[in-house]
Amino acid sequence: MRVVVGSDHAGYALKEALKGPLAAAGCEVCDAGTHREAPVDYPDYGALAAEKVSSGACERGILVCGSGVGMTIVANKFAGVRAALCLDEETARLSRRHNDANVLVLAGRKTDPDTAARIIRAWLETPFEGGRHRMRLDKIRELEQRLCK
Repeated sequence: MRVVVGSDHAGYALKEALKGPLAAAGCEVCDAGTHREAPVDYPDYGALAAEKVSSGACERGILVCGSGVGMTIVANKFAGVRAALCLDEETARLSRRHNDANVLVLAGRKTDPDTAARIIRAWLETPFEGGRHRMRLDKIRELEQRLCK
């Protein structure tokens, strides 16, 4: 699976720490930046990564900013992106089971690397349940098509 990672300066250290666990899980990692801890604007890097998921260049994405909120907002502006801010493993599992989340967002200032690795593992290993959840995602796709013409 090809996974794009992206962060702002507040998420840089955590993004870098996640590359090893992602590679160990068999993921091909594509780094959309930032590539340093100097202050940057999160929309720039969130957009670069979300575009790769939206276009199909990457199957999934992981974004990190200080709180995770900004990156979540940015990523969800892109067609077909279902970004979920997850602070624990259970939320990560539910985001996959019920929402088929294809972008995981982490809070760099709230999440240590070990916790993040567990969240990512749960997110990568959990399949989408389909069924009633697919009908709900179809409604979201219809809204997206109608509102984003």
